[in-house]
Amino acid sequence: MTKGHAESGHLDTDLGWMLGVLFRAYVKAAEHTLQDLPGGARGYQVLTAAVGEKPGNQGAIAEETGIDRTVLTYLIDDLERLDLVARRADPADRRSRLVIATDKGRTAWQQHREALQRVEAHLLSPLTPSDATTARTLLQQLACGAQTLDPLGDLCEAALQAQPTDESPAA
Repeated sequence: MTKGHAESGHLDTDLGWMLGVLFRAYVKAAEHTLQDLPGGARGYQVLTAAVGEKPGNQGAIAEETGIDRTVLTYLIDDLERLDLVARRADPADRRSRLVIATDKGRTAWQQHREALQRVEAHLLSPLTPSDATTARTLLQQLACGAQTLDPLGDLCEAALQAQPTDESPAA
């Protein structure tokens, strides 16, 4: 891509367009892959959190995944009905309930993880293996960085500062 091409307004130079295309392709394949899980991708995210070495309570899972707490409660109920997760008292705080994957949940998570890895490999297939690893590393850095920002404050403020103003010096 030449400098002139980037300046001419082509969509393929726009970060939003690039992210949107990749996101839509991933979501379409992931929805198909995760269709048997309650909540699809959100259910998978909760299951992933429940499989982790350090289980979290609903508040921690809501914060980490960005899933509304009310929606999360229903989602955990649905996963619990299928015996994929269980709520257990937190030994550090008996008022808090940890969400932990059951053996059946761990097996289901592993099967879904392998299927999603095939989806990811397909999406990254235009890249060399080395470039795919680099892309994943860079995306992880961007995602983790964005997760620590207040997206409604910092990013909007940055966008506002980047906009030209209509105010011009008085003549």
